[in-house]
Amino acid sequence: MERLQKVIANAGYCSRRKAEQLISEGKVSVNGEIVTKLGTLASEKDEIIIEGKRLFKEKFVYYLLNKPRNCVTTNKDDRNRPIARDFLKDVKERIYPVGRLDFDTTGALLFTNDGDLTNKLTHPRYQVKKVYIVTLKGEAKDLERLNDPVILDDGSKATVKEYEVLKKNKDKTIVKLTLMEGKNHEVKRIFEALGEEVIKLNRESFADISTIGLKEGMYRKLRDNEIKYLKSLKGEK
Repeated sequence: MERLQKVIANAGYCSRRKAEQLISEGKVSVNGEIVTKLGTLASEKDEIIIEGKRLFKEKFVYYLLNKPRNCVTTNKDDRNRPIARDFLKDVKERIYPVGRLDFDTTGALLFTNDGDLTNKLTHPRYQVKKVYIVTLKGEAKDLERLNDPVILDDGSKATVKEYEVLKKNKDKTIVKLTLMEGKNHEVKRIFEALGEEVIKLNRESFADISTIGLKEGMYRKLRDNEIKYLKSLKGEK
């Protein structure tokens, strides 16, 4: 017996956080009874119905998409904008993005139906490494401020693990940036705090899984060693 939200996530229906939301909203029943209490115990042998559909455990699958510009990472969009999931055309399983990238941001975006792994990779405790290539408008100044925590617009601090200036002239500045956090719009907010404008943003890698050699809009299955590595990540105590 395990917590209901974990059973749902392990079956590949959605992430554990999403499962908790569905339970709280009264959209989950166990053996014919609606459950709204988080922490309720259940097992795969129970009849679990979510939004009118019987829960069955799927085989876990793992993919990397090189997300193109101008598409959303949510699986539904009320504004009918292009959806990143649609680029994985031949994938039949119910998969979800691991975290998010902004509408105009390109790069590494993982998809899976492994809810436990999704929860792990999006939890701040695990300090997942993310590498970005950032193009700034004009010749950037005061980039040495990235050596210290940057105060964001809401008063919180963002810490850059490391950075490298790849190109710098009067027209643009290109910076390679490594973060271990996961704040919303973090890269853009960091440079906004420095008075710089981000005109292009690409996430080159997520958890050391890189898009190098993968064209925008293309995807591939994760290799066995990559999946093993992701599952081996340990969080901070």
